[in-house]
Amino acid sequence: MTYPGKGESELASGLYAPIQPAVEASQNDIMYRESKPSANLQDQIYCYWHLKTNFTLAQPFVYRIVADGCVDIYFSLQDIDNSFAMGFYKSYTEFDLGCSFDFIGIRFYPAGFPQLFDIPAKELSDGNYELDQVLPWLANSFRTQISPYHDFTEITHKLDQLLIQIRSQKALHFDHRFYEALHLILKQRGVIETENELNTGLSSRQLRRLFDHYIGTSPKFFSKVVRFQSILHAKPSHHSLRKSKLFFDAGFYDQAHFIKDFKKLYGMTPSAAFR
Repeated sequence: MTYPGKGESELASGLYAPIQPAVEASQNDIMYRESKPSANLQDQIYCYWHLKTNFTLAQPFVYRIVADGCVDIYFSLQDIDNSFAMGFYKSYTEFDLGCSFDFIGIRFYPAGFPQLFDIPAKELSDGNYELDQVLPWLANSFRTQISPYHDFTEITHKLDQLLIQIRSQKALHFDHRFYEALHLILKQRGVIETENELNTGLSSRQLRRLFDHYIGTSPKFFSKVVRFQSILHAKPSHHSLRKSKLFFDAGFYDQAHFIKDFKKLYGMTPSAAFR
């Protein structure tokens, strides 16, 4: 990754790809898909996503979201007045979506949301807020520009147009010291001693303040989430998880701490998640 000023887009091109396990492939009654935004937005936005029922379920669906270091904006196509901003979560969280739902979302890269909207990520941390309270003009844009009759491709095109317009009207400001620290954490897949190895010319307190603003948590906890996400990308089997001692490679000192942290961020043990 080259730092902002030289081309910060490498963050979007391969250093970090947040995973949401979302829906099991065997669940034919529920559909989840992702789509990349316009190239003009790929420095700030990882994807647009679509989660919907294919038909009315017999039982309410509980949707688990795992920690990914991102901010999401989303709305219901069944009632576009229902739009929300969800911040950085320090643990997994669950939502009861009922028996019928149709949601469209925007998943921002770490730091992407504060760049575009000048709202500190810390203000949204561990919370799910009505968009009318956070960005009322954006909530209104969804109401006026998006229809339940539009398909996913049409909606992502409209979101591209809206967000490109927002980006074009802003002079984006990048703190090179923050991005240098972010780059080091992502390059090391979170396996880094944040107190000693983030040599950006900032004190621990100054760096914490920048991470609160851009990410919504401390460098140490963000690194933990990046390590967790790297394990999801590895997709180990239950057998290989025990045999390869993956938790050592991911920066954990022993299996007990690995299981404890994984369960907090995912909502179940590694053996249950990867069986």
